[in-house]
Amino acid sequence: MFQDEARVGRISEPYACWAPKGVRPKVGAQFVREYTYVYGAVSPKDGLHDDLILPKANTEGMSTYLKLVHDRHPGEYIMMVVDGAGWHKGKDLVKPEGMELVFLPPYCPDLNPEEQVWDELREKTFANRVFESLDAVVASAEIGLKVLANNPAALMRLAGRTWILDPL
Repeated sequence: MFQDEARVGRISEPYACWAPKGVRPKVGAQFVREYTYVYGAVSPKDGLHDDLILPKANTEGMSTYLKLVHDRHPGEYIMMVVDGAGWHKGKDLVKPEGMELVFLPPYCPDLNPEEQVWDELREKTFANRVFESLDAVVASAEIGLKVLANNPAALMRLAGRTWILDPL
């Protein structure tokens, strides 16, 4: 599985959108600096996605997330590919048994397929929207993540795999 965190919040970023010829689309914008974090991991082999929304990206949150993934896949050995964030290497990180962390080279986010999942989530769920509260951001993220998780074929494509590794 390839793991990463994404910060989502109330500060908006305008995205390109379609409009009839001659019409300039208007989109709302806000600069409220309230954020939450989505932890996620995608399995390119089968399109599974495990996610968790937490208020901070830190060692404690990463430990909680790793336990969640371990509990969702009982009895499986999980190799989790992560970037070099400090909370992935913290001395207080609790890594469940049967799980191995493998680190990407520094400054190579393009090697992590989870980045494509975040791009899709931001484009389809947050593009050109203004949120009244951080709770509304979380609710929207939950819906977007559920849509993604219910479409393993799309997740496999996003993760760069359009074939099944073992046909059995």
